[in-house]
Amino acid sequence: MSAGDVNEEAIIERMSATPGALASLVGALAEADARWRPADGGWSILEIVNHLADEETEDFRPRLESTLADPARPWPGIDPEAAAWDRAYNDRDLAESVARFASARDDSLAWLRSLDRPDWSAAHEHPRLGPIHAGDLLASWAAHDALHLRQIAKRLFHMVGRDAGEYSTRYAGVWTA
Repeated sequence: MSAGDVNEEAIIERMSATPGALASLVGALAEADARWRPADGGWSILEIVNHLADEETEDFRPRLESTLADPARPWPGIDPEAAAWDRAYNDRDLAESVARFASARDDSLAWLRSLDRPDWSAAHEHPRLGPIHAGDLLASWAAHDALHLRQIAKRLFHMVGRDAGEYSTRYAGVWTA
């Protein structure tokens, strides 16, 4: 593989693991824990899960499809922060939200695997970021999964501290990410 080549099989395989990883991380959460927001105002785990589901159907897949079909075509507008509030993510059912993400991801993986020699160098001109190549979108899609799985792990870490009362989690190590 040369420097400009994308290892799409590795990225797609990594993306295929996300629904299972997500379900494992959040499957046993109590409803109150799924809805818990940290003091810094960050999203709850339930909001993160619903964000992942919406990004699957409204951001990464449609924008990659658009870039591969016609890089000059404008991308549909999205506002993830507003969606979390407007769509009441934190009032939804966690199991249904995880299933919605998994189903949307299955559709995305089927579409990705159906592509016949996509032009990963095709580039959409983003108004703030400049050229975004199809390969950038594919890589960012998988990276987005990892970022939000890390965010969920951080919520779980902070919940332990919340629940530890007078006791400390310092023996476990310090959260640095």
